[in-house]
Amino acid sequence: METYEDVLNQFEPMIHACIRKLRIYKNHDSFIQVGRVGLWKAWQRYDSSKGDFAPFAYRSIYGSLLDELKKAANEENILPAEDQLLEILLNKPSEASVDSEELINALSQLNLAEQQLIQLLFVDRSSLDEVALHFGITKAGVKKKRQRTLQKLKHIMTT
Repeated sequence: METYEDVLNQFEPMIHACIRKLRIYKNHDSFIQVGRVGLWKAWQRYDSSKGDFAPFAYRSIYGSLLDELKKAANEENILPAEDQLLEILLNKPSEASVDSEELINALSQLNLAEQQLIQLLFVDRSSLDEVALHFGITKAGVKKKRQRTLQKLKHIMTT
C-alpha cells in the first residue's frame, strides 16, 4: 500500500469537498486538520478485501468532520457559571457574588427584555435555541442581544 503522504496528496481534494458540502466556513484550517486525521484513521483501518479505499476514506473524513462540528456546537452552548460571569463583569474575582447588592441594583436598571434574557440564559440555563424561540429571533440575534446586555450591565456596574 502507498505511504500516507501519497494518500494525503491524492485525497486532499476530497477533504476540501467534504468541508464545502458541510458548509464549514469558520476555523477552516482546524477542520482541514480534522479531515486529515480522519483520512489517516481510514488509511490505518483499511482492509482491501472489503472494497475500494475511496468510499471508505470519504465516509471516514465526512464522519470525522461531523463529529467535530457536533463537538463545536456543544461547546458553543456552554455558558459560564453565574459566579464566573460576575467575576468577568466586575473584574473583581474574589468579590463577585450572586447576592451582591451592586448586581441586584444593576439588574433592576435593565429593561424587561434584558432582564428576561439574563434570567433565561444564566439562571434557568436555557439553550440559545430555546431563548431564540422565546424571543422569536435567531440564535445569532440572541448572541448579539446577550453581548449588548452584558456590556450594558458591565457599564452600569462600573459607573
